[in-house]
Amino acid sequence: MYPFLRLAAVTLSERRKPALGLFQTHRLSLRCLPVDLDGFLEMNNGRILTLYDIGRFGLSIRVGLWDVLKRERWGLVVAGSTVRYRARITGFQRFELRTRLLGWDARFFYIEQGMWRGETCCNHALLRTGVTQKGRLAPVADVARAMGVSETSPGLPEWVAAWAEADGHRPWPPMQGPASDP
Repeated sequence: MYPFLRLAAVTLSERRKPALGLFQTHRLSLRCLPVDLDGFLEMNNGRILTLYDIGRFGLSIRVGLWDVLKRERWGLVVAGSTVRYRARITGFQRFELRTRLLGWDARFFYIEQGMWRGETCCNHALLRTGVTQKGRLAPVADVARAMGVSETSPGLPEWVAAWAEADGHRPWPPMQGPASDP
């Protein structure tokens, strides 16, 4: 089940905090709850992606995107992601969810997220995201203009640009292989 209460708590608390600059890192302290666990008593990989959603909500509030989304009746969408898992997060452990905007290209925004326990990065994600307008991607330039951002994106880090390039070669729709035997 989606953690709507957690989302509501984060939304309320983040609105009371000072604004962040567009490229500053948003930090959110969380605890791994029993509903976050899988059968191995560690945080479920699906829950990690869900908590990343909440981190992006927090970032959008603090950089001013949330108010623009409401005013324009826009939404947020994830168009691609890659995640690395390196260390377990187990029941009741505290961790910090860090989220930051890396930049954008003509179609998408690129966001980096990670869950940290002290100096240990437990998992890390790169996401290609967009803003939706009437069921379609809103042009990045329109989103920037609505936010009052006149600057161009800084160059994307090489590893991000390489990932976006590689993903552009991935066939869509995906090819389907032969059905396997039961």
